[in-house]
Amino acid sequence: MSYRSIMLLLVIAAFGALSALALQDVGYFGIIAPHFRSWGGAQVFADLIILAVLFCIWMVRDARQCGVAAWPFILMTVFLGSFGPLFYLITRELRAPVEQRASV
Repeated sequence: MSYRSIMLLLVIAAFGALSALALQDVGYFGIIAPHFRSWGGAQVFADLIILAVLFCIWMVRDARQCGVAAWPFILMTVFLGSFGPLFYLITRELRAPVEQRASV
């Protein structure tokens, strides 16, 4: 397993723990609700949506080149946020040939 794979798994684990705590504390809609209480929150929410859309566009193009189906990760992105791109990156890392991993 490469250094990059280990780092991605650590990020997924840490973000998963934070997400679990947030869900336990305020629930799914409680995580989103603060973004509608101020213009600052709305700006952060819009920024996250823009980043998610841009990543999904990149993911579809990259998945075609790597021979990976992008749609499960796009669905994850829609419903689970950053978990979609993170799991796509780990899947891509684990499926790529050793030569390709070194160049990416």
